Amino acid sequence: MVTKAQRFMAAVIRIFIRGANSKLSVSGLGAGVQSSLGAALLKLSPSCNARTKTQRRHASHFTFHPDPVRTQYGPTQKMNLFQSVTSALDNTLASDPTAVIFGEDVAFGGVFRCTVGLRDKYGKDRVFNTPLCEQGIVGFGIGVAVAGATAIAEIQFADYIFPAFDQIVNEAAKYRYRSGNLFDCGNLTIRAPWGCVGHGSLYHSQSPEAFFAHCPGLKIVIPRGPVQAKGLLLSCIADNNPCIFFEPKILYRAAVEQVPVEAYTTPLSQAEVLQEGSDVTLVAWGTQVHVMREVANMAQEKLGLSCELIDLQTILPWDIETVCKVRETHTRCTKTAA
Repeated sequence: MVTKAQRFMAAVIRIFIRGANSKLSVSGLGAGVQSSLGAALLKLSPSCNARTKTQRRHASHFTFHPDPVRTQYGPTQKMNLFQSVTSALDNTLASDPTAVIFGEDVAFGGVFRCTVGLRDKYGKDRVFNTPLCEQGIVGFGIGVAVAGATAIAEIQFADYIFPAFDQIVNEAAKYRYRSGNLFDCGNLTIRAPWGCVGHGSLYHSQSPEAFFAHCPGLKIVIPRGPVQAKGLLLSCIADNNPCIFFEPKILYRAAVEQVPVEAYTTPLSQAEVLQEGSDVTLVAWGTQVHVMREVANMAQEKLGLSCELIDLQTILPWDIETVCKVRETHTRCTKTAA
């Protein structure tokens, strides 16, 4: 007997496989987007011929769903994701005289324009370029944070963060522990554009959060849209632990919301239940939240399945309580039905 969960998984596989035939609704995604996941899932689909030798790679699509306007934080302004990041950095530089922003090309606004105008507004001593050396960027940031200032480092692409892996994992994450809590570099925030955009190939399309998700002493955060981007980034900057803030680059311009102009924070390590359901729990972060929203809608329409959708937001430490509470609810529902 085929269970609801099995039918759901088969539907998800078909959704990914058929993604290439769907009209892409996000500007800039383009026909060149390819997913190796499609090739893998093609092998698993029950409708596919196992003897097929030539297998195509397919693309999935999604539509960005803006959040409701949050008026509790004061006046709002229409912003895309990179503008909301700029707004958060502007708020920080204005309120914290020790805050400095540094990285490759940030003085000129950065590759994705996230720091545009900040050097002119706050001066070259607070927003400045660094050599093309990610290990040096993070090492410098650790020193700035240990000295008591607020350090905001930019890694130009998340793919380039690996040369700084030792500094992040063996130095920043362990600084408080190895000093017996006498010293820390909690004022360090590392920003990096994250994920694929449909071009950029292997060195500009990676999602490396899993490499850092098992390292105590760090906080890893990924927003799903402009409102979360600003609130979560300001929380990272204010947090007493070193944070890595990954920014979905495909949403930099495609995601537009009404974002509060003044500073506000969104709690870290707190997942958000975006859609309640009783049959299946979907957990995602960043861009995939919007993909999973469409999967949930299709599962409801085609299979009659009620899906719970959770945006994890913080990858480390993640909100175990919210996710497990939802799973417990589903278990109780299943037992009751039985």
